[in-house]
Order: sequence, then structure tokens, then C-alpha cells
Amino acid sequence: MASIPAYRWRLAPDGYATRRQLRALGLRPGGQDVAAELHRPRRRRAPLVAYLYRIDHAKPVRPMTPGRAAALAKAMRARRTCPNCRRDAGYCIPRSLGMCVPCADSHSI
Repeated sequence: MASIPAYRWRLAPDGYATRRQLRALGLRPGGQDVAAELHRPRRRRAPLVAYLYRIDHAKPVRPMTPGRAAALAKAMRARRTCPNCRRDAGYCIPRSLGMCVPCADSHSI
């Protein structure tokens, strides 16, 4: 198995990008393997590692279909609905509380 090249922080050659950078360009890895690693040193800890993909092998992001948009809206609605009072809180319910803030406040009394 061939090892992949590793570069130090900010020293990767042009033509490589992380997943986040690809997404900002409207691209996705598209099934390609990791082409290189980027290592960011940290004091007294292991370095942070970012995986790099080749931009020339990346594919365009798939467009949002009506079905995917509906599924995403349903999932986000479920995250905003308080399981205690069944109201749309208008924000994602914190997992640490498990319910909307007004319900959590009334339970803590």
C-alpha cells in the first residue's frame, strides 16, 4: 500500500482542497480517495490532520431535488418541535435540555 503525501500547515501545493474548501467551490470529492494529508502542529498534543482531495478529480455538488428539500425541511421541523409542549420553538431544541427553554425553565422550579 502506497503512503499518501503529507504536507505541513499552509504548505500544500495548489490543486488540493479539503472537503469544506471543495464545497465552497461547489464541488464534492466524488468517490476519489484521499490524495494527501495536511498536518497542523499543536503544542503537547498530536497534530491536527486534514485530508486533501484533488480539485481536478472533484465532481459538481448534486442539485437539491424537491424530495430532498422536503426531507430536510421535515427533519429540521422535528429538531425545532418541543417533545414536551409540542410547539415549534423557532430554533433547534438543545440536546442538553431535551425540550424548549420555557419548558426546561418550568421543570427546574
